[in-house]
Amino acid sequence: MKEVKITVMRYDPSQDHEPSYDSFTIEAKKNMTVLDSLFLIVEDQDPTLSFRCACRLGMCGTCGMLVNGRGRLACRTKIEHLGDEILVQPMRNMPVIKDIAVNMDPFFESWERIKPYFVPKEETDEFSVIPPSSGRRKVIDKNSDCITCGLCYQSCDAVSIRGEGFIGPAALSRAHNLIADEREGARAERLDLVTGEDGVFECHSFGACVEVCPKGINPIETIQNIKTKKLKKTIGMKW
Repeated sequence: MKEVKITVMRYDPSQDHEPSYDSFTIEAKKNMTVLDSLFLIVEDQDPTLSFRCACRLGMCGTCGMLVNGRGRLACRTKIEHLGDEILVQPMRNMPVIKDIAVNMDPFFESWERIKPYFVPKEETDEFSVIPPSSGRRKVIDKNSDCITCGLCYQSCDAVSIRGEGFIGPAALSRAHNLIADEREGARAERLDLVTGEDGVFECHSFGACVEVCPKGINPIETIQNIKTKKLKKTIGMKW
């Protein structure tokens, strides 16, 4: 075991004018995660510390936060890879509820804007089941594991600059999967929706979303695919 200093941002918008920072020393064991360390702080040193978590397995996406300045899932981030001093802060681009816990409403509101649900065509018999050997799912399979953790949204500079004026990488990736689905009945409508003034053309491909995604999804690739489909539709090509 070794001693590690965990510095955590503290902020209660109902009481504080600006954030402050508290530091805690813990005994770090092998394979201990940042989330484990926060639980230790709550249990042994300061029960008032607030943060979000649920599954502790990297599946729910609830424990997203900034760790040493980078967006990560706290439950999948091991302390042994971070050194002797760790800084923990709330995700960007979302209002703080308290300490490291943020209000995810801006993220999910952007998700709702692209109509993230499947709209079937009137006649779907031909495509109701996609044969695994057809190759038609290849374009979306690698982007279908999003756990809506919001890490790409919080890291996106376009969101930081434009706020709700940009839909955001997670929602655009979801829109891409629906637009690419041949069984989808609202492809054209959704393509127009995400290529408007707050859609894909506001993305400047900085790449921060790719770096932080815990599932290896590449929103820049899907955003470029949407741009290409819009261009083909505009000039009358099959898209």
